[in-house]
Amino acid sequence: MAVGNNTQRSYSIIPCFIFVEVHIQGFFCQDGDLMKPYPGTEEESFITPLVLYCVLAATPTAIIFIGEISMYFIKSTRESLIAQEKTILTGECCYLNPLLRRIIRFIGVFAFGLFATDIFVNAGQVVTGHLTPYFLTVCKPNYTSTDCRAHHQFINNGNICTGDLDVIEKARRSFPSKHAALSIYSALYATMYITSTIKTKSSRLAKPVLCLGTLCTAFLTGLNRVSEYRNHCSDVIAGFILGTAVALFLGMCVVHNFKGTQGSPSKPKPEDPRGVPLMAFPRIESPLETLSAQNHSASMTEVT
Repeated sequence: MAVGNNTQRSYSIIPCFIFVEVHIQGFFCQDGDLMKPYPGTEEESFITPLVLYCVLAATPTAIIFIGEISMYFIKSTRESLIAQEKTILTGECCYLNPLLRRIIRFIGVFAFGLFATDIFVNAGQVVTGHLTPYFLTVCKPNYTSTDCRAHHQFINNGNICTGDLDVIEKARRSFPSKHAALSIYSALYATMYITSTIKTKSSRLAKPVLCLGTLCTAFLTGLNRVSEYRNHCSDVIAGFILGTAVALFLGMCVVHNFKGTQGSPSKPKPEDPRGVPLMAFPRIESPLETLSAQNHSASMTEVT
């Protein structure tokens, strides 16, 4: 990659961001907010990407799987579950029962939201090119140059950096925080499922403890990014807002608070009288027929 270019190539796990160029944002050579020590690679972090993605994917999936199976085998909740869901026939010998249908729908929506959140985060990082707190440490600008000698001069020239280009490129992807966005999305999605679906009568503290523990883990993940100087506080807050918005949208508008898909029963249509045989209608005597019958009865009495 040529050093004279004003853009750096960004690589992402999302295919649409493989060849997207990151925006080059300017800086001040004496900016104290960008002079934090370099924390090392992401693999050296307390929460590595491998651990993060495994926990994010496994925790809500396990909660949904265990919760649905438990409700299905409890008699009191099985009837309401079957009433909410319809059995879908996929062939003469195969069908999707309510349990399997709910598990596939809830986990599928969760996976979709996870990838959507990742795409939104990558888009924000590429468009903004926000600098990390350790940017100047890895950038290693030439402080003897004319641009850096002036303390209040804004630097737009990306060629002033003399550090490793790969590390500098990663230092330009700070806003919003991906760890914060993905962690709060996963935690909030699991929390909404627990509060809306699982009904526990034996222990009233089970649901609050599980929900608060999940949300607290996501909150600590964001604090870890700030304490390690990998993200600014504003980056973590923006990630929390983004992940929360995606989780609320999917939970409320897509899966409808994890309720069944069957709507209210429709009213039966009134039967068309044109298709009913004439013999089925009740016979009503007219006043003329009644008067004729009375006259006939009177005449028979006189004859007698």
